[in-house]
Amino acid sequence: MILLVLGVVGVTYYAVVITNYGPEIAAGGLDSLIAFLVLILFHCLLVMLLWSYFSVVFTDPGSVPPNWRTTLDEERGDTDPLTSAEFPVDSEYGRIRFCRKCNNLKPPRCHHCSVCERCVLKMDHHCVWVVNCVGALNYKYFLLFLFYTFLETILVTLSLLPHFIAFFSDEEIHGTQRTLATTFLVFVLNLAFALSVMGFLIMHISLVAANTTTIEAYEKKTTPKWRYDLGRKRNFEQVFGMDKMYWFIPAYSEEDLRRIPALQGLEYPSKPDLDAQEL
Repeated sequence: MILLVLGVVGVTYYAVVITNYGPEIAAGGLDSLIAFLVLILFHCLLVMLLWSYFSVVFTDPGSVPPNWRTTLDEERGDTDPLTSAEFPVDSEYGRIRFCRKCNNLKPPRCHHCSVCERCVLKMDHHCVWVVNCVGALNYKYFLLFLFYTFLETILVTLSLLPHFIAFFSDEEIHGTQRTLATTFLVFVLNLAFALSVMGFLIMHISLVAANTTTIEAYEKKTTPKWRYDLGRKRNFEQVFGMDKMYWFIPAYSEEDLRRIPALQGLEYPSKPDLDAQEL
């Protein structure tokens, strides 16, 4: 899948830079200026897209630390009653979440991935496009990948639209059959990606606003109130951090990592009146 993504990027680069807008820079006049601006924006978005993509691919989504222990049962579902002789259990709650497959305790908002065959902190889903799980430690990078992919595909679609229209007109079209076919293919491909990514991006924006994940959104359908929903501002900060300089890059400031425990994937602040909520 990584090679497929790079292949789509490569053929898009060939159609936009090599075939169409690269040669127009030498033409002079307004067309040259427009081509220059398109190429600058294209390369900037491409760098951010690839940076975000490989950050998702190579960043561990978050694993349960060895010998991790908790005393609170914070979610309902996939739980096993345990006795105090086996694990230290808080007497008020009486049970904690346990993964039979990993044979280990499960921190709050942690789920087992059957593909990776391990428990992932604040798991959202397993993404085939990045060949990795999306979890607490790389969820922001995944969202940025979607964001820059959407912007890049929209840019490519709009920049190739005049060439696509000319393809069906009676005007004389410059280029070989190969370059024309590549331009046509890249336009259709990027338009399809832009529409699909837009829907996916809108869905994840709503999840971030509610401080939930794809799995949790499915599990809490019957829950009127969500204990981790602290308001849109704080919910956003638990994914992107508080430092605005880092919001649009796949990285966190050391200060944010120190002052926001949720970014580590093990501790999450919740509403005091819903601390005893079981899900």
